[in-house]
This record gives sequence, structure tokens and C-alpha cells, in this order.
Amino acid sequence: MTIHALPDALGGRTMPYPRAPQWSADEAVTHLFATHYRPLVRLAVLLLRDQGAAEEVVQDAYVALHGRWPGLRDADRALAYLRVTVVNRCRSALRHRRVVQAHLATARPAPDAPSAEAGALDLLRHDAVLAALRALPTRQREAIVLRYYADLSEAETAEVMGLSRGAVKSHTFRGVAALRRSLGALR
Repeated sequence: MTIHALPDALGGRTMPYPRAPQWSADEAVTHLFATHYRPLVRLAVLLLRDQGAAEEVVQDAYVALHGRWPGLRDADRALAYLRVTVVNRCRSALRHRRVVQAHLATARPAPDAPSAEAGALDLLRHDAVLAALRALPTRQREAIVLRYYADLSEAETAEVMGLSRGAVKSHTFRGVAALRRSLGALR
């Protein structure tokens, strides 16, 4: 919607008047979203350095504009309102991020929490198990993944693989034995 100014008869001030019919909140926000969403997200990404948080901030700004649309004095200023809202919400998000980081820095790990070294060793073991699993023949790998990771029964695994239950047992047994051999060095 375009608003033009006409000189006021009292004192030469300009008074805005709508030239096009008034837009509803839905129409206005839909139009603004279609034309300005991406530039506003780019602005927020530059401020926050986080695409997901930036999209959330911009979406929240559009929701706020929709709620305030009936009380907006100057509809031509809606884009400016959106920009200010995005910048203010980015500032709030950055303040929140700083507070969280400050609390995390001063927080002590729980006494039963594993150490960083234990976490690193667990990650190495996990990577070793995945590498050993990838090295198995296809049928053995499928049988082990379906039985132990997908938690399927022998009958369900046999159905998925298109094999008999005995063949599933055989592939599972051989796969587990091969994993024990290749992972024995980790003990």
C-alpha cells in the first residue's frame, strides 16, 4: 500500500492519506514476507552467525508485525518496523547466548559425568565399531544391523532380508565372530 502526503490546511504540515485501499494484516504480511524475507534473514545471519536462529528471529518478527498491524500508524513504515524488530531480536538472542555461555563456563561437571578423555575414547571405539561393521560382507552387516541396531526379532529380520531364520542366525553368528576378531585389539 502506498501512502502519499498532502499539505495540511492548518500550518502547512503534511498528512498521510492512503491512495490504495487498506490492506488486511494477512495481505500485508504475506506481501512483505514474499518480498523481504530473504534479505531480512541475511541481515539476521550476519548479526547472529547462525542460519537457524536467524530464520527463527525473522519469523518471530513477522508474527509480531501481524499482531500489531491494526495499531500501526503508518503502513509504509512496516518494513522499517520489521528491520528494527529483527535487529532487536538478534540483540536479545546474542545477549541470551552470552549468558548461557557464561553459565556454562562457570558450571562444574556433575561428579558422575564422564571425563573428556572417556568421551574421546568412546568416540574412538564407536568409530572403530562402525569401520569394522562396514568391513563385513553385506548379508552379515544387514543381519547384525537389523537384529541389534533396529532391534528386530530373527523372524522379522528374515522377512526383511528375504531369508530363512536359519540363514539369519548363520549370518548373525559369523558377523559377530568377525566383529570380535577385528575389535579384539580395542580391549
